[in-house]
Amino acid sequence: MSGATTTSGPPAIPEFKQVMGHPKPLWMLFMTEFWERFAFYGIRWALTLYIVAQFYNGDAAGQKPASFTYGAYLALVYAGAIFGGYIADRVIGYQRSILLGAVVMAAGLFMISMPSEQIFKFGLATIIVGNGLFKPNISTMVGKLYGVTDERRDSGFTIFYMGINAGAFIAPILTQILAEKVFGTDAMPAYKVVFIAAGIGMLISLFWFWVGRSQLEGIGAPPADAQGMQRTVLVAIGAALAIPVVYFLLALGADKLQYWVLTPMFIGLAAMLFIEGVRNGGEARDKVIAMLIIFAFNILFWMFFEQAGSSFNFLAENIVDRNLGGWEFPTAWFQSVNSIAIIVLAPVIAWIWVKMGRRNPSIPRKFGLGLLFNGLAFLLLMFALSSLIDPGSFKIPFWTLFMVYVIQSVGELCLSPIGLSMVTKLAPVRLVGLGMGGWFLSTGIGNNLSGIFAGHVSGEGGMTTASALSGYTFGFWALLGAGVVLFLIAPLVQKLMHGVK
Repeated sequence: MSGATTTSGPPAIPEFKQVMGHPKPLWMLFMTEFWERFAFYGIRWALTLYIVAQFYNGDAAGQKPASFTYGAYLALVYAGAIFGGYIADRVIGYQRSILLGAVVMAAGLFMISMPSEQIFKFGLATIIVGNGLFKPNISTMVGKLYGVTDERRDSGFTIFYMGINAGAFIAPILTQILAEKVFGTDAMPAYKVVFIAAGIGMLISLFWFWVGRSQLEGIGAPPADAQGMQRTVLVAIGAALAIPVVYFLLALGADKLQYWVLTPMFIGLAAMLFIEGVRNGGEARDKVIAMLIIFAFNILFWMFFEQAGSSFNFLAENIVDRNLGGWEFPTAWFQSVNSIAIIVLAPVIAWIWVKMGRRNPSIPRKFGLGLLFNGLAFLLLMFALSSLIDPGSFKIPFWTLFMVYVIQSVGELCLSPIGLSMVTKLAPVRLVGLGMGGWFLSTGIGNNLSGIFAGHVSGEGGMTTASALSGYTFGFWALLGAGVVLFLIAPLVQKLMHGVK
C-alpha cells in the first residue's frame, strides 16, 4: 500500500495519489528518465562509428580502439554511480543530485559535437560525471515510492524500465534520420547533429524533473541540516574537478582501467556494504552477501549483452545483409529493436510475475533465466555465422541479428528491472544509494569487459566472419555455464535473502 512503512526505520511514505494503480510521482520519474535515456541512447549507435570515421579516417583497424574506448566510457558511466549514490545518500539528497547531474551531462553532450579528439574525450568525461550524479538516484527514488513489502514494487520498476526503453527506442531512429537524411548522407553522416539532439533531450529531462519534483512531497529532498545551497555548490565544484580525473581514466585504456580502477572499486564497495551489513546484524549481513553474489553474475551478463554499441554495430555494418527489398535497413535502427521488444514484452513479463504469485521464480532464478536467454542469442549468431552465410555476399540474413536483439531483450527483462528492485530490498537501509551504485558498478565492469571482448572479436584489422564466429561461440558457452551454475546455487542465495522475493 502507498502508506506502508518498513519496520526498520525509514521515514513514512506519503499517501500519494494513485494513477493507473501506482503512485503519481512514478509517471513523472518515468518521463524524466525517458528524456535522459533519449540523450544517452541517442549517441550510442554513433560513438564507435564516429570514432573510426573521425579519428581513424574510416580505417577498419580503428574498430578495436573504438570498442575499447566505448567499453571504458560505459564502464565509467556506471562506476560513477557509486559516487553519485553516496553524495545523494549523505550530502545533498536525491533531488539535487539529479538536477545537478542533468546540467553536467547536458554540457558533456554538447561538447562531444566538436570535431576535436581531445574535446571529444573531455566531453565523454563530462557525461560520465553527470550521469553518475543522475542515474543511480532516479532509480533509487522509484524504490522510495513503495514500501518494502508492497507487491506492486517489481511491476513499478518494470513500468519505469519501459520509460527507459521508450526513450532508447525513439532516440536512434530520430538521430539517424537527422544525421543521414536531413543534415548529412548515408555515406557521410552528420554525427555532430546526433550529439546536439541528445544534448537537447537532456535539457528536456532537466526541465521535466525541475517542474515535477513537487509531486514527491519531500522524498529525496536534502537532509534537514543541509537545506541551503552551500553543499550543492561544493558538490558542483567537486564535479568540475572530477572531469579531468575521469579524462585521465579514459586515457588509461580498457585493460588498465579494469585492473587498476574498476576491480579495486568493486572490492572497496563490497567491503563497505558488508561492514554495514555486519553492523546491522546477521540478517542484514546475509542479504549483502546475496546481493554481491548477484552482482558477480550481473557482470557476466552485461559483458556479452552490451555488444550493441560495439561489435554488433560493426557486424551490422559489414556482415549482415540489411537490404530489404531494395531498401537498406539503417545500422542505427538495430539499436531500437531491443527497446521496442522491451516496450512490447515488459507488460507481458510483469503480468507473468504477478500471475504466478507464490510460484514466481526467485530472484536468483530470474537472473539465471536472463543469462540463459542471453546465451541463446549467441547460439543463434553461432548458427548464422557457420551455416547461413550467403555465398554471393558473404553476409548473414537480416532476421538473425534482429532476433538476437529480441532474444536478448527477454533475458534483460528477467534480470535488469528485477535487479533495480532487488537492491532497494537487500541493501543496508542507510546505504541504499551506495547499493544502487554497486549495481551500476557491476554493470559498468561488465560493459568495460564488453569493450575488451568486442575488441578481440574485431581483431587488429577489423571484424571478419571467422573472428565473429570465434568470439560469439565463446560468449555462448560462458553464458550457458553461468546460467546453469546460478540455477544450481539459487536455493542457497535465496536462503541468504531471508524472505526477500
